[in-house]
Amino acid sequence: MAELTQNPKAPAKVAVDLIKTPWALIVAILALVAILDPGNWTEVVTFAGKALAHTGQYILFAVLLLSYLKATGAEVMVARAFEGRETRMIFLAALFGGLAPFCSCEVIPFIAGLLALGAPLSAVMAFWLSSPLIDPPTLLITAGALGWPFAIGKAIAAVALGLFGGFAVRTLMRSGVFAEPLREYKPASCCGCGPKQDDKPVWKFWQEPERLQRFRSEFVHNGLFLLKWLALAYVLEALLVSYVPADLIARVVGGEGVVPIVIAALVGMPAYLNSYVAPPLLAGLTEQGMSAGAAMSFMVAGAVSSIPAMAAVWSLVKPRVFATYLALGITGAIISGIVFQMI
Repeated sequence: MAELTQNPKAPAKVAVDLIKTPWALIVAILALVAILDPGNWTEVVTFAGKALAHTGQYILFAVLLLSYLKATGAEVMVARAFEGRETRMIFLAALFGGLAPFCSCEVIPFIAGLLALGAPLSAVMAFWLSSPLIDPPTLLITAGALGWPFAIGKAIAAVALGLFGGFAVRTLMRSGVFAEPLREYKPASCCGCGPKQDDKPVWKFWQEPERLQRFRSEFVHNGLFLLKWLALAYVLEALLVSYVPADLIARVVGGEGVVPIVIAALVGMPAYLNSYVAPPLLAGLTEQGMSAGAAMSFMVAGAVSSIPAMAAVWSLVKPRVFATYLALGITGAIISGIVFQMI
C-alpha cells in the first residue's frame, strides 16, 4: 500500500497491464456479443464454458505433471531423454500425435510442458501438427460419414504432416533460425528454490518445504497461464461456430481443380470445426459440390490452423515459430488435398 501511495502512477500501470491481458479481451468480446446480439450471448458463453470445462481435465493433468517434475527435479532427466535422439523423436512424435485424443487446443498444455522441459522444437512441432488431425474415435466417425478411404487418407495425412513439419523445423534449427523459440516465460520458482541441474530427483518432494513450495508456485503459475489463453481460444471458437454459416463455405469451395483446394485450406484455417462435427458437415458439403481434395484440405487446415489453435500457439512461442507453424499447416493442408484428389 505504501508503494502505491508513493508512486501514484502504479495504479494506472496496473490498469494498463490488466487491459492487455487475455481476460480483458474475453470480457470485451462477450460484452460486444451482449450488446450486438443479446439473444445469442448465452449460447456463446455456454459453448465456450463447456469446451473449457472439457479441456480442464487435460489442463489439470498437464499442470500437475509439470509441477511434479519441477518439484522433484525430474525435468532434468526428461530433458536428457531427448538428447541425441532427434530423428527418432520426430518419427515417434508424428506417430503418437495421430493416436493422442487431443484437439488443437487441448494439446497446448502438453506442448507447454514439453517446451518448458527442453524437448526439441522439431519433435514438438511434429506432435503439434499431427495430434489435432486424427485419433481413434475421430477415425471411426470420419469413416462413417465420408468412408474409409477418406478416413485412412486423413490418418496418413496427419502423420505425413507431422513428419514434414518436424524435419522442416530441424533443418531450420540447424541454420540457427530457432535458437530461442519460446516467448519470455518465467517459471514460478523462487530464487534458490528447486533442484540444481546436477541434483538427483527427489520423488517424495513434499518432505522438503522448499520443493513443496516450488510445486505450489508452479501449479498456480502454469495453471493460470494456460487457463487464460485457452479461455480466449474457446471464446473465439464459439464466435466462429455461431457466426460463420456453413452454406457460405460450400459456395466458396465448390468445383474441381487445384484452386478450390487452396481456397478450402484458406477458408478452413479460421473456420474451426471440431473432429466430431466436421465429418458429417463435410459429407453434406461434398454432396453440394465440394471435391474430395477440397474436403481433405479444409479438414486438415481447420484442425491445425484454426484461430483457437493459433491463439494458443501464439501464447507459447515467438512470432517466427508461429509463422512457421502456420505456413507448415496451410502448406500441408494444400498438399494433402492435392495428393488425395489425385489418388
